[in-house]
Amino acid sequence: MLAAVGSLRRLRLGNVPRCTPGAPPGAARRPVASLRAPGHPQYSRSGAPGGSEPPGSAGRVHRVPAEHKPSQFDKKILLWTGRFKAMEEIPPLIPPEMIDAARNKARVKACYIMIGLTIIACFAVIASGKRAAERHESLTSWNLAKKAKWREEAALAAQAKAK
Repeated sequence: MLAAVGSLRRLRLGNVPRCTPGAPPGAARRPVASLRAPGHPQYSRSGAPGGSEPPGSAGRVHRVPAEHKPSQFDKKILLWTGRFKAMEEIPPLIPPEMIDAARNKARVKACYIMIGLTIIACFAVIASGKRAAERHESLTSWNLAKKAKWREEAALAAQAKAK
């Protein structure tokens, strides 16, 4: 496929090849804007930030403090999920990742509890339906009885109104 275009062109970081046949070699590459988000450092292979940073800021790392003051509800979630054994053990400031992990674990536990309660409710409805079938009760018989009662009440009301 590349042979049909002309010759193989090497991709270089920051350049995009143009694949038009007959284009001069110098016009085959054009610079591409950086794809990184502004304000985020670029990291080299050594792990040190690099790229276009102002001089003198090489050793500084700007971070927002990763501490969060837990509310009473957060403290209960941390206890329920087993992060801490007692309310007194919870420090005044904890990382937000710990609260997020505890909330996710509590969410999963709550889902499991709801699944269990749903299964128990299904068995309870099945059992009550079987008992009602043994007594020869059904929704149809209840509906017919209710309508018969309404007809009697309407007839009594019509007789009282006629007097």
